[in-house]
Amino acid sequence: MSTITIVFIGIVAVEHFYFLILEMFFWTTPKGIKAFGLKSKEFAEDTKVLAANQGLYNGFLAAGLVFSIYTKTTNIAIFFLICVTIAGIYGSYSTKQIKLFYVQAVPAITTLIILLFTN
Repeated sequence: MSTITIVFIGIVAVEHFYFLILEMFFWTTPKGIKAFGLKSKEFAEDTKVLAANQGLYNGFLAAGLVFSIYTKTTNIAIFFLICVTIAGIYGSYSTKQIKLFYVQAVPAITTLIILLFTN
């Protein structure tokens, strides 16, 4: 795995660790409400268990990417980057927020391209 690939995988992993923190711990705070464009504090409270679960999944994505760096295993990185890409595409489609595509899927797609062409 090239250094540039490791850096880009690390960026995607850190991004998903940040999502874990936002969704599990800050969902009902002004920062979380603003970050996710939630309609109200009440809505945030009503959905905080779902958000925590979603955050946990983002943590698994981050952990898988970190594991791929640690083991220098390209196939594991490819698998988790594809998972992130699908999550970003589906999230963008299901919420009708194109921002999700750019924030989640584009970095993963970019990293996949770098990974495939530098190894």
